[in-house]
This record gives sequence, C-alpha cells and structure tokens, in this order.
Amino acid sequence: MALVGLCTASSPPRVSWAAFRIDYPRAVNSKPCRKRISVIRAEVNFVSGDEAKRLVDEEGYTVLDVRDKTQFDRAHIKSCHHVPLFIENNDNDLGTIVKRTVHNNFAGLFFGLSFTKLNPDFVKSVKEKFSPDSKLLVVCQEGLRSTAAANRLDREGFENLACITSGLQSLKPGTFDSEGATELQNAGKAGLVTVQGKISAVLGTVLICAFLFITFFPEQAEKILQMSPAR
Repeated sequence: MALVGLCTASSPPRVSWAAFRIDYPRAVNSKPCRKRISVIRAEVNFVSGDEAKRLVDEEGYTVLDVRDKTQFDRAHIKSCHHVPLFIENNDNDLGTIVKRTVHNNFAGLFFGLSFTKLNPDFVKSVKEKFSPDSKLLVVCQEGLRSTAAANRLDREGFENLACITSGLQSLKPGTFDSEGATELQNAGKAGLVTVQGKISAVLGTVLICAFLFITFFPEQAEKILQMSPAR
C-alpha cells in the first residue's frame, strides 16, 4: 500500500486518514511534485497448531481466546487471556426475545450454542491488557471468530497477530496444556450432537433386531402386527 501526495517546501501537510492519502496544499507560484511514500502494514499470520505452539513457546506469543464464555469454560489453553468477541445477549426487547426463543429451541438445543451479540467493548478490553506491539495468538473454536477479531485488532494498530487455521478444533490432542471438563478440540460440541452417535447406534440396533426377527420368525412377527391397534 502506498500513500501519494503533493509536496511543496513551504506548506504543512493536511492528513486524510479515510482516503489513506497525505495531501499537501499547493503554494502560490510553486510547482507541485508527486511523492510516493511506502507504508509497511502488518498482516495476520495464519498458522497450524504445531506452529502456534512454537510461537507461544519460542517467540513469546500470548494466547488471546475470543470464544464465548460457554466454550471457554468447557476447555481453554492454560494461562490464556479471555476477551470474548461475542457476549451473551440478554436484551429484553420483543425482537430479541423472539430470536432468542427460536435460537434456544434449535441451535441451543442441538448444538449447545449460546444466543450472543457482538461485544461492544472487545477492542477496548484488549487494549487494556495489551499494547499494540504485543505478540498475540488469537484463538477460537473454528477459526472464524479469531480471524474477525484479529482483523479488528489489526485495524487498531496491533502489529504481531497470529491465528490457528481452522481453530482449536483442528489441534492434535496434547498440543497445548488445557483446563476444563473436555478436550480443546471438543469444546464446541454440546447439546444433542454429543449423544447423536449413541442415539444412532441404539436405533440402528433396534432396526437390525426387528429385521432379523421378521426374517427368521415371520409367523410370530405377523401375530404381533395383528395385535397392534387398528388405525
């Protein structure tokens, strides 16, 4: 990215950050000259789980967990800092109540996800803990929230940011020391999805037994069907 402006020897600059330009007013009877200024901007570094571990152990990166409190409490990296990008939405206006009810009856029930909203104090809270030159490994469960959070911090002037590609769910067991009731990779799993495998196994067993019973004992199966209530 480059900043382009007009320069003279006698006039002070007028800065317009929104346009990413530095405009120098033209002095009377002076000829403008064009000047190219190179600006180096930091970029978010996306790394694997093993590389993330190396950044923490060898390069002094600090882990910033931006998941919601529910997932954080299930499992998190030891000694990390927690600043959620989204917080639980407890607003009581009619629209929010309807959306929260729908959410809790679907996503909340099946996936154990909280009904959340964007944390308005996210950047402020991070700035209270870290300076712009801090080395931060920003993590979430799937990699989406950490990417969004890192991009916001990048715009706020943070220079050393890294994210784990695909998030904590992609980590190999034991990559980081963790705290919580579950493994880091599974902290995003809750609700009925945690037992769907068991439910499927039970239903499959019942169906197989029924099929075998009908196959090998057709007469008994027919009698049982005849005893069922008429529709």
